[in-house]
Amino acid sequence: MATAAAEKIDFSMKPKGLKAGVVANFPFTPKRYDDHDHTNLKTCGIYKLLPKPMKKEVEKNLHLLEYLHILPLDKIGIPKYFPKLEKKHGEMENPNLIYPASEQIYIHIYPDKNDVRNFYIPIEPTLLTGVEELVKEVEIRLVDYLTDIDFDPSDSEEKEKILKKALREICVITNGRKVDEFINDNGGFLKLFVKSKDNGNGMNDKIYVTREQFKALEYAIIRDKVGLGVLEPYIRDKYIEDITCNGLGPIFIEHKVFKGLKSVIEFREEETLNKFIIRLAERIGKPITYKDPIVDATLPDGSRINIVYGTDISRNGSNFTIRKFNETPFSVLQIIESGTMDYMIAGYLWLLISEGMSGFICGETASGKTTTLNAITAFISPDAKVVSIEDTPELQVPHKNWTREVTRGSTRGGAIGEGSGSDVTMFDLLKAALRQRPNYILVGEIRGVEGNIAFQAMQTGHPVMSTFHAATVEKLIQRLTAEPINVPKTYIDNLNFVLIQSAVRRPDGKLVRRVLSVNEIVGYNPQKGGVSFIEAFSWDPVTDTHVFNGYGTSYLLEQKIATRLGIPASKKRVIYEEVEKRAKILQKLHEEGVTNFYDLFHTLAKIRKSGLLKIQF
Repeated sequence: MATAAAEKIDFSMKPKGLKAGVVANFPFTPKRYDDHDHTNLKTCGIYKLLPKPMKKEVEKNLHLLEYLHILPLDKIGIPKYFPKLEKKHGEMENPNLIYPASEQIYIHIYPDKNDVRNFYIPIEPTLLTGVEELVKEVEIRLVDYLTDIDFDPSDSEEKEKILKKALREICVITNGRKVDEFINDNGGFLKLFVKSKDNGNGMNDKIYVTREQFKALEYAIIRDKVGLGVLEPYIRDKYIEDITCNGLGPIFIEHKVFKGLKSVIEFREEETLNKFIIRLAERIGKPITYKDPIVDATLPDGSRINIVYGTDISRNGSNFTIRKFNETPFSVLQIIESGTMDYMIAGYLWLLISEGMSGFICGETASGKTTTLNAITAFISPDAKVVSIEDTPELQVPHKNWTREVTRGSTRGGAIGEGSGSDVTMFDLLKAALRQRPNYILVGEIRGVEGNIAFQAMQTGHPVMSTFHAATVEKLIQRLTAEPINVPKTYIDNLNFVLIQSAVRRPDGKLVRRVLSVNEIVGYNPQKGGVSFIEAFSWDPVTDTHVFNGYGTSYLLEQKIATRLGIPASKKRVIYEEVEKRAKILQKLHEEGVTNFYDLFHTLAKIRKSGLLKIQF
């Protein structure tokens, strides 16, 4: 009988192809295996038809070849293989291709001619013949093996290490043995496992497996006991931006190349979905109950997850949304590459931020606000002290002198002024940040009373940058001056610039992210009773280009920055030339391939140190 020590490994998610209640709803009828040994590459007809790059992949991972055998290749043809995706692949009308998501996971993008969303099909090692039965056998042995082992169940690395060691103890890999030796005489199928002699208590000491089966076993056990189960392929896929489960039915995906996709993996039973949601919340250390049915948290890789539990508050049942985390943020040059902004906007922002201007990045949900804020942090002086404050850690700052602070407790976004009990709100952290003598304060998102403190910080000379949910400058000002933020209109001019960003459709129907405008806040106009602002840059939807409307009339460049730098009014053209110079520097770096977020930051630091940015007048 298993002891408490053994139960520290979670066995509630039985590792196999898929759990009961979770199905793979393929858009085609999978073919049955014939009596041929698909792992024998010398005699496999499909293997012989594959292009060289895919041959190398199936030699490395035989489950990919087995997946190809279940495809109706006579109808759809062999999917194209791409080791790396490019934007042009998203232009394919009926994409039928495979790409790697990790060393062992592949993704098949398959067309759906009846829907705008194509299919996303994960190809995992668990597809390998016999692995499902092997996993059941291994799981039984694991319970006995782990009975007397004491370890910290919350330590994922320790958990993984112990499981891998246990697998090596339980399994024997048939090194040097040919696959043919494991073929039986009658059926021609690969044997699931070879039992050793009974050890006297009805159990066998070892399970004999091929090297490919061992790799698949290790993947399945770690995926379900340490990872996120059926979500693992989506978490590993660097091309995914968002993962959404709206309740029963398919998992939906927002893809960086193929945009909206639907997975073949579906939850079919409410009980299964609820159990998965509960286990998911426990894995991230945020237990969920009917009393507390909403969880906002961060996954181990930094991705942001929101979970809603039960049908009381979600009519379609429990649901979750995962916003993927980029290990390396997009640089401003990569954002320019996507057309979100141009070099002149980037050069303009570089000058503003390096001179300590405060700004908000505004837009609707999923408009790319945080991505843009991350990118432009590279323009903050490299010797600056930066303090970031967030509900959920998403900001990534390249500076060494960076203090990263995160709220604690259930209070969201400073909906009340002070934390209750042990809660630490955005409001609390922002007040603390003012005592830390930062050169720049970054706020993940302003939603509540912390906005008032942010404006007080600006008024005392602390530059602040943040994201904010608002589609226009007018709506931003309305929200800032109303409950619960209550910033006096006369304080609004402490905010220097407002960048409005949105997801828009081009004439060809493609959904793209664009900076719609960059606006300069002039100040409160007592005659009109409102706040005046100037649109420095605007986006032209017809030509899909940006226009520098403020060239020669910029309030910030002339009245703020030129004055600060001592540039006389008669030489105001110099400040515009500086924007153009910085835009050309960024373009030159782009042409030279310096696009990585951290590489660009270090290069800009060197340029600053060289004196190249010194303005001559």
